[in-house]
Amino acid sequence: MATATDRRRHVVVLHRWRDHHARYADYLDHHAERVTYITTALAAASVPASAAEVVVVDATDDLTATDAALRRLSDRFGTPDRLVALNEGDLDTAAALRLRHGLAGQLPDQLARYRDKLLMARRVADAGLPVPPFADAPTVDAVRDFADRHGWPVVIKPRSGTASRGVARLDGDADLAGPTAIGSEPYLVQRFVDAQILHVDGLWEGDRLGAWRASRYLNTCAEFTDGAYLGSVEIDDEPSLTAIGEFTAAVCAAFSAQPWVFHLETFIERGPDGTPRLSFLEAGARVGGAEIPFIWREVHGVDLVAAAIDIQLGRVPLLPAPEHHEVGGYLLLPTPVPAPCRVTDARWRDDTPVGGGPYTMVAPPPGTVIPRTGGYEHVGARFRFRGSSSGSVEAAIRTTAGAYHLACVQVSD
Repeated sequence: MATATDRRRHVVVLHRWRDHHARYADYLDHHAERVTYITTALAAASVPASAAEVVVVDATDDLTATDAALRRLSDRFGTPDRLVALNEGDLDTAAALRLRHGLAGQLPDQLARYRDKLLMARRVADAGLPVPPFADAPTVDAVRDFADRHGWPVVIKPRSGTASRGVARLDGDADLAGPTAIGSEPYLVQRFVDAQILHVDGLWEGDRLGAWRASRYLNTCAEFTDGAYLGSVEIDDEPSLTAIGEFTAAVCAAFSAQPWVFHLETFIERGPDGTPRLSFLEAGARVGGAEIPFIWREVHGVDLVAAAIDIQLGRVPLLPAPEHHEVGGYLLLPTPVPAPCRVTDARWRDDTPVGGGPYTMVAPPPGTVIPRTGGYEHVGARFRFRGSSSGSVEAAIRTTAGAYHLACVQVSD
């Protein structure tokens, strides 16, 4: 119970990762401060043992449940000085709780530009930066009207979706006749762009680009949702990196004159002379998902999550430049059947890759039940790579994707 003499700060963490994407004990002194957690049964094992208290809820994006948990912690430890949430799926909940309880930090109206894909596209377009044609899509007719103006195919997606949930390519009017989610929640429609997709991750310091890394997807997040593997490899081509850095700085400045950690996705195309041409896809004020925080720490010696925590705690983020002597990459394998499912077989098809194989793998053994949680943590298998060049890392990723065998059977929730 909080007492009048206990002047230690109370920080509440909204936490949903089972793995150690965030090293909370490195960012917060759990003895000098009262650090409490609202988490799930699945993620509770990765909460530091020094937590002042842990409240388990069914889902951290359940506003009613998390509000009740926050009230319980406030009754015992006093009104929180800060509420921290790092996972993209928890940002809206955290902002709503801050508003409801009068807490410091990012509020819903401040978060909206980073969560609503329509608002973010408008902001970037208003800054004079390239954005493929887009529009609000409240109805099927709105999508049809957009396609009449800009042509097929088009892409539709929830304006506040995460991890490619609900993203669909429509190739013609016949696709609108089938089942769509339009109308169930706010949607965006955009002209389909047949181009390479990049993700750029790092820190915007408020007036300049801080530490950052750029990577290219070997396929797309939407294809992963449809059952393909998802690969990503960092870029080592200097002319491309120069163009990417200039574009990234312009986009970050269009969003805010305050520091923010970003996960930016862009299209990259080439002019007739090979010059890179970038256009905006979307951005989030968060550390990128999948294996990005691990690669930053393990390959480049920098904890990008630490900067995100600093910002949410009201501190000035200080982040050293990442080491560039190696290239990182990752591979995610989907489950062969929809989750929840039980792993029945997990093995290398031949010999375990050596030399050019992954330096780390997270592969559930047979008997493991993979839950239905969404996102990129609870997938069939996760692999991380490091190497001397983008080409060598890409080759290792593609080899591994075909060398690992995973079999599962569906189970009930």
